[in-house]
Amino acid sequence: MFSAQTYAARRHELRTRIGSGLILLPGNPLTPNNYPNNAYYFRQDSSFRYYFGLNVPGVAGVIDADSGEEALYGDDFTVEDIIWTGPQPTLREMGAEVGVGATHPMAELQPRLARAIAQGRRIHYLPPYRGETKLQLSALLGIAPAMLHDYKSVELMMAVAEMREKKSAEEIEALERAFGIGYRMHTTAMRMCRPGVVEREIAGAIEGIAKSYGQGVSFPSIVSQHGETLHNLNADGVLEEGRLLLCDAGGESCEGYCSDHTRTYPVSGRFTQKQKDVYNIVLAAHDRVAEIVKPHMMYREVHETAYLTLAEGLIGLGLLHGTAADAVASGAMTMLMPHGLGHGMGMDVHDCEAMGERSFDFSSIAERAARSATCIYRAAWRLEPGTVLTDEPGLYFIPALIDKCRAEGKYAGIVDYDALEAYRDFGGIRIEDDLLVTETGNRMLGDRKIPVTVEELEAVVGK
Repeated sequence: MFSAQTYAARRHELRTRIGSGLILLPGNPLTPNNYPNNAYYFRQDSSFRYYFGLNVPGVAGVIDADSGEEALYGDDFTVEDIIWTGPQPTLREMGAEVGVGATHPMAELQPRLARAIAQGRRIHYLPPYRGETKLQLSALLGIAPAMLHDYKSVELMMAVAEMREKKSAEEIEALERAFGIGYRMHTTAMRMCRPGVVEREIAGAIEGIAKSYGQGVSFPSIVSQHGETLHNLNADGVLEEGRLLLCDAGGESCEGYCSDHTRTYPVSGRFTQKQKDVYNIVLAAHDRVAEIVKPHMMYREVHETAYLTLAEGLIGLGLLHGTAADAVASGAMTMLMPHGLGHGMGMDVHDCEAMGERSFDFSSIAERAARSATCIYRAAWRLEPGTVLTDEPGLYFIPALIDKCRAEGKYAGIVDYDALEAYRDFGGIRIEDDLLVTETGNRMLGDRKIPVTVEELEAVVGK
């Protein structure tokens, strides 16, 4: 938790940006795993925590943008609760820690919102992404769950995204702590990698590190020899000589800030020449991105630079023909890297995507999103000092996708499908680090580098 002054300043800026109405920020509740008293590990809503700081379930925050009044709504623990949880601070005590003096039982929230609605006041809320929150908002506001997106506050979405986009010095320190967790996770995975080890042994070990040093993983760890499957959560494979292991994993600091890194390396501890050739193409794109990212740059330019670098390397291998520009213009690179170059980072591993382009159809607010130019809408994302983004190019040889494109006659004269046959069982390679945009350029987060070159990886893997 940061200081009360930090949260008070954030709330003041938010209500100034919004101007009028009530801002409603519900925190997350506990979510049952298999019965009500056995919940999943609690994960707070990032926007609620950004403005109100509390990492406890079942609390909501309200800010009156007209009067400046701020209040927390929630219920104190009863004796019956304390039997199971032990003594807990009151809501008033927790509110004092984050600079909020007014606290009320949760039962008083709906009447307050009803009075505001009756007075014709606007209730600003973010698009909900959890089922429990949808039901809560529906009950509080009298809006059917299916209609909640129709009444979301675009003004609040943009204000929150703009504020969370630019990280303060204390946020960067928290991100650096998250990097430290990620460094331990990835170097542990490298040392464990050897033939005969089951993928889940590595996944379990690194997720334990995340829980030991912070709040846990920032997303479910991807530890797989099938790196061509972008989000492969199946960790049942036994590591085999000659295969590549892709490890995409990160941790959360105790303040709730995330890290996200990917490394790919040979199970045997030594790259074959074929693996080394493809790996160095991906590394060249990764390094090129880190060279060019600077303030005021558009994300799409960074993405295209990565594509061009990858295409140049593939032409050198004889897998593509013509120029790199032709390959990118044709769309052929989407067959070999079917994802964006990166995404925003912060309190979420895909920062603000809970209310971003993946949460609903952005066409209706694309113009407003372009003016905001934050990671909420990557098509119009402009990088500014304080932005944190991932740099994660990759090359993936996905037989089903390659076969589909070939059957449809796509990229004729550019993709050498016959040459690609030799890579059907190659898998995939991704390399990922987190970049902070500075006033003059960028720097990689962290006080050291996770081993990344061929030589560095071969010196660590399986040792």
